[in-house]
Amino acid sequence: MKEINPKQTSRAYAFEMWMQAPMPMVTFFKTLNVSRLVKISRSKGFKFNMLMCYCIARAASRVKEFYLLPVGEKLMQYDSIAVNTIVANSQGEVSSCDMPYCDDLQQFNADYLRLTQQVADSCQDYDLSQKSMVIGTSALAKYEIDGAVGMYSGVFNNPFMIWGRYKKCWFKTSLSVSFQFHHTQMDGAHAARFLEALQQ
Repeated sequence: MKEINPKQTSRAYAFEMWMQAPMPMVTFFKTLNVSRLVKISRSKGFKFNMLMCYCIARAASRVKEFYLLPVGEKLMQYDSIAVNTIVANSQGEVSSCDMPYCDDLQQFNADYLRLTQQVADSCQDYDLSQKSMVIGTSALAKYEIDGAVGMYSGVFNNPFMIWGRYKKCWFKTSLSVSFQFHHTQMDGAHAARFLEALQQ
């Protein structure tokens, strides 16, 4: 990652308007049709959470605003994207695991399985935030929720997605997600385009 001059980017106005805002985060809610993802998970033996993380990172990789992130008082530019998941560790607690995004699903799956197992066993977080723009996720897969608004600590400005248990109705399986982002990083149209790409 490298620091860039906000005035030389398309985010110049947003940087000026939102960097000092007491609450610069925006949250969108969307219901996704995940019928195909569930089918692939079952037929190929892939974990549903891994597939969600892959789709999130893939959709984000196509929106250029995801490669920028306000960090402290600076605007940073990244060359790569990673996605974070929370892992139940061997001590009965949770640890954080960042996975680098690559377009190859088989490779992403291999990295996901290897890194989440490493984090679960060691109880040590795996952090890529100095190398990649990380999209946070939290999957509450055992619980039905209609939405969740993430906490803004003023420390982490990363985009963040939360979802619960998917719901089946007739021939459709749906999943409600929330997507929180820093207004300096992107506008509503960018976030909406990301969510459309995620559905695709």
